[in-house]
Amino acid sequence: QVQLVESGGGLVQPGGSLRLSCAASGILFRLYTMGWYRQAPGKQRELVAAITSDSSTNYVDSVAGRFTISRDNAKMTVYLQMNSLKSEDTAVYYCNAKVKNSFGVREYWGQGTQVTVSS
Repeated sequence: QVQLVESGGGLVQPGGSLRLSCAASGILFRLYTMGWYRQAPGKQRELVAAITSDSSTNYVDSVAGRFTISRDNAKMTVYLQMNSLKSEDTAVYYCNAKVKNSFGVREYWGQGTQVTVSS
């Protein structure tokens, strides 16, 4: 059974920091591209950051320079360090695991963790 379990969300003041974690089980973690998505009320879910199996990273422009995605294959965990948080970062953040092989694309989602940036 595949599980992606996020943690680390919460309430933080503007300018503050949070670190999200996503612990995976039931997959060959090292083969998967891991991503963090977010969805704010009334908006579509968007990709925030992703890290490939060889640790290449990409970020949406709005978080570049403030957020850092990383992975620990031994712990089967992906992290999102969020600094200089802004009110517009408020959203539910979802962990995503994706792999493409000869059989097609396999994708899994976590349950989400709320991040609220407010004074």
